[in-house]
Amino acid sequence: MDLINFRVGKKTISLKILDILLTERYEGNLTSLPNDNPSFLGVKDYMGTPTPIFDLGLILNNQSSYDTNQSLVELLQQREQDQKAWLSELEISVHNDVPFTQARDPKQSEFGKWFYNFKTDNEDLKAILARFEEPHTRLHAIADEILALSSKALKEQAIALLEKEKLTTFTKLIRLFESARDQIILDHKPIIVFTTENGQQPHIGLLVDKVEDNIHCDESDIKPLHEMTNVGFDIDPQTKKMMKGLIKQGDNHSLVLDPSAIFRPEHLKDYAPIETEEYGLF
Repeated sequence: MDLINFRVGKKTISLKILDILLTERYEGNLTSLPNDNPSFLGVKDYMGTPTPIFDLGLILNNQSSYDTNQSLVELLQQREQDQKAWLSELEISVHNDVPFTQARDPKQSEFGKWFYNFKTDNEDLKAILARFEEPHTRLHAIADEILALSSKALKEQAIALLEKEKLTTFTKLIRLFESARDQIILDHKPIIVFTTENGQQPHIGLLVDKVEDNIHCDESDIKPLHEMTNVGFDIDPQTKKMMKGLIKQGDNHSLVLDPSAIFRPEHLKDYAPIETEEYGLF
């Protein structure tokens, strides 16, 4: 059995090659229709056939990948503000001769507590985050030196060193925050996987984050549904209908999905496609 793996959040899903018509970049150009299924995004015409599109992020993770990424962007903004607040208090301490109450240990600052525990599968984001440690650690080390100078009545030297590090090390750290947020936004280029039941007409489209690879496995390699709870999957009724089993390859797991288990909404029978420049091209 030949399958293609797709990434959806932190999960990998597998679809039979014979169940796939094609993939295309998701541009958000869908026709909205009333529906009480939160994972139903709308309809797109595929070669004259109105095809319902479902968000696999919502089905599998209870949150769209877009919302997950936006939450991470907002979290990075909060951590940046934490770092700015830390530096601001250092400035106040030096200029006004008041105690510095923020964390001196880089791992105990608000940013440090998050940074040293955060994990991501995004290799590009991981590479950017790896560059945070040097300037962040240096800022905390320099803070000790600045506060020591200030305590010895060498305020001018302390202020000069603080201004120098603010323009260099701190600026570098802020630019890394910006790069990390940009990477999260730019890296998310979701695609629609158009699936089929008869090899010719589309059945549904599934929104995924990206294509990973293709694999070959035997039916015997697919673990049955009841074994999935042993590897930490929370399975809701809609997902249960779709899942054929689990494939384990090394340390990686992928969910084998049967897209025919999601049915086209009843009101699609009355759907009247609107011709646009793109009509009939997909």
